Amino acid sequence: MNRNNIEKIAHNSEDRMLLAKVWDKINTGMSRNISANSCFLSPRELEMTRLLFGEPEGLHRFGGYPEAERQMLCYLPEYLSEDSLMDEDSPVVCLRATFFNGDTLSHRDFLGALMGAGVARETVGDICVDKGSCDFFVSREVAPYLLSNFDSAGRTRLHLQQIPLTDANIPAPEIREIRDTLASIRLDAVIGSGFKIARGPASAYISAGKVAINGLPCTKSDKTVSPNDTISVRGLGKIKLAQVNGQTKKGRISVVIHRYV
Repeated sequence: MNRNNIEKIAHNSEDRMLLAKVWDKINTGMSRNISANSCFLSPRELEMTRLLFGEPEGLHRFGGYPEAERQMLCYLPEYLSEDSLMDEDSPVVCLRATFFNGDTLSHRDFLGALMGAGVARETVGDICVDKGSCDFFVSREVAPYLLSNFDSAGRTRLHLQQIPLTDANIPAPEIREIRDTLASIRLDAVIGSGFKIARGPASAYISAGKVAINGLPCTKSDKTVSPNDTISVRGLGKIKLAQVNGQTKKGRISVVIHRYV
């Protein structure tokens, strides 16, 4: 752990400001042996904090449920277990908005309404929309304000209540499983298989800066993809290299790719 590494990890001034802010909060908690947490971080930002802090004891990533995409970086002193993040004093709060079943609201609708309500993006975690309801995660500091003021998304009226984290309704993501064989598990080959495009166009997306692995931009077509790596391609969507199996008789590599639809 070294604060000077911020300059090596950050890609721009915004990254530097964010990492410095997270460093100050977490380092203060560690030095005083008290609980501390960051704001909600995107997968890319989480990966940068992983490079900055490593995996010291007591440091956890938490977004309200195990598979959360947006998470806080949390430091817990030795007298607190990781389970305490699910308690009523958790820095993450789950709010449930219910609305008329006949109305159709999307993730974008809710995010736009939340931003319109005046809360910062960094205070909002995952937004899980289902039929007639939406469970979303926010920082404890903004929850009281939203409970008093967040009553609509567009023209749709909302009824808002706080619920225990353990009661959150997380709809299962829609995944299309792709089984294929590749000559190698280079980034361009995995993207080509996952999105059913030729390697040339896949390489073009990569060189144009439209590809990220686990949230971090990658412009190298020959980058080796590891099992469980998540790849986002702007304009195409997101895939995950779920499994890398053995070689076929022809020497190709058998893989399983999950495409999120």
